Amino acid sequence: MHVFYEEDGSFKVATVKESQPASLMVEDVRGKRSKVKNGNVLLKFERPGLDEVLPQADTLAAEIDLDLLWETCGEHEFGFEELAAEYFGANPSAASQIAVVLRLSAAPMYFYKKGKGRYKAAPEENLKAALAGLERKQREAEQMAVWQAELVAGKLPEAFQPIINRLLHRPDKNGIEYKALAQAADAAHTSPTRLLQSVGAIPDVADYFLQGFLLETFPKGREAVVSQTVTLPTDLPVADVQAFSIDDVTTTEIDDALSLKKLPNGNWQVGIHIAAPALGIAPDTELDKLVFDRLSTVYFPGDKITMLPDSAVQVFTLQEGASRPAVSMYLEVSPGFDILNHRTVVEQVPIAANLRHDQIEALFNELTAGKEEGPDFPWKAELTTLWRFAGNLEGRRGRADDPNAPVRIDYSFYVDTLDNGEKRVRILPRKRGSPMDKLVAEMMILVNSQWGKDLKDAEIAGIYRVQNNGRVRMTTQPGPHIGLGVEFYAWSSSPLRRAVDFVNQQQIIAMVSGTKPRFQKNDAELFAAIGAFDTAYAAYADFQDKMERYWCLRYMEQENMREFSGSIIKENLVRVDGMPLVMRVPGLPELPAGSTVVLQRLKTDWLELNLDCRLATM
Repeated sequence: MHVFYEEDGSFKVATVKESQPASLMVEDVRGKRSKVKNGNVLLKFERPGLDEVLPQADTLAAEIDLDLLWETCGEHEFGFEELAAEYFGANPSAASQIAVVLRLSAAPMYFYKKGKGRYKAAPEENLKAALAGLERKQREAEQMAVWQAELVAGKLPEAFQPIINRLLHRPDKNGIEYKALAQAADAAHTSPTRLLQSVGAIPDVADYFLQGFLLETFPKGREAVVSQTVTLPTDLPVADVQAFSIDDVTTTEIDDALSLKKLPNGNWQVGIHIAAPALGIAPDTELDKLVFDRLSTVYFPGDKITMLPDSAVQVFTLQEGASRPAVSMYLEVSPGFDILNHRTVVEQVPIAANLRHDQIEALFNELTAGKEEGPDFPWKAELTTLWRFAGNLEGRRGRADDPNAPVRIDYSFYVDTLDNGEKRVRILPRKRGSPMDKLVAEMMILVNSQWGKDLKDAEIAGIYRVQNNGRVRMTTQPGPHIGLGVEFYAWSSSPLRRAVDFVNQQQIIAMVSGTKPRFQKNDAELFAAIGAFDTAYAAYADFQDKMERYWCLRYMEQENMREFSGSIIKENLVRVDGMPLVMRVPGLPELPAGSTVVLQRLKTDWLELNLDCRLATM
């Protein structure tokens, strides 16, 4: 006697050699013996033989009309023996019955398995849906094959073009477009991104990086569109000063301005005026939520993404020729530059001028170098006095310049678009701590440290930048900033560009006006804002670094720099001269830090922003 049974999801036949109450000892056509549970046996038969039954059943199963079989079985649960008798006639052969089992088990869309040898026909609507799904998958497989062929041939499929940013930066890995791309990339032994680059999907690498950053950080788009209209207080007093700002030519969010006035007693009144968006942006309004969503302006070569929309920036920026709302700190300073007292006022400040570095810095540098008899320029007298005051402030912080300290260089990037659409980059060095930078920096350090102390003394919550043990961190607990040499330091001077400054300005205005502060000490929302700002600020800085690295490499190509010099930082880490580019150069000999090397540029990997080069000379 032979048996047809199911084991581990497959169907087998064997000859019974020994029978037990719960199992059978069987032998297959190859002579291999095994034990089979009686519960797994579907059919016992005498004929045909083992070597014939499965080939016959396979042939019969292939001939069975699946739709007819589904129509034959009706709506109720059935056994395969019953269906075999219905389809093949009374007393079907063992091969016929096995053929029915094979056909049923191979068509799970048509038949649901309900138990040992028992099935039920799928409802008509379920079957139609399953067949439609199968047909769709077949069409998709055919379409994927076409796309793969196009990609391998170096052509970007037309269907990919509307979704290219998603494919590059945030692909749906279950989508057929990405599956086709991934399979084509595997066939080409490359990554999906590099394959897309090879077929022209990344014509502008800078834009590729930007789009990836925007999708990750600004999924709603870089343009801040708000319907809120800014309403400013109408009863602010107008300051009796003429203030001026000092910024780069590209600056549009002018946060700070200065003023200087001689007092009747011979002392000076130094005014530090900070734009006051907190006066026109109430908590939980549309603009307020935007501040806490964006958290900072993003800067990168040739472009920026502002924290506030331009419509709001234009209301608050300290634009020359207008009186703008500001939080002002006035300091009475003696002729010897001792600070005698200070006060904080919320007011309208007349802005007389927006001074720009490119127009005035060279003249100002001559002045600070001791050439006071040089040519006149706007605000020379005020800048002269403020420069001396700044030097005094720096000295009191214990941070006066060390003439033997190495000169540190900052770099400004300017990306120009030519008439033909080509972009060219200019990288201009600026000595860190230049006289004009130092003047502005000292005024801002002064106002941020003093307001930090004022908030602490008034027992009003604020966000402080604290440095101890070599690490700078944001905290609500007042503490020293060792690096700056100040007792307290609370960012407050850039409220148009940083959410932390905006928060502190809200608290300062409450302190001045005697109203309830928005944030209390140990406020969970304040802690959340700090965490969110730290995360966003780090991400924005990483993006800026990436884009600066890209434009450095573009500059080298633009200027056809086949060879370039650099200095060893340590081991094989080299800082390229004339730009903020640091890279590793494999194969460099052991050289002391500070050694100059000349390198030969070989190949640039734009996606990874890596430069292959080799040693030319030392």
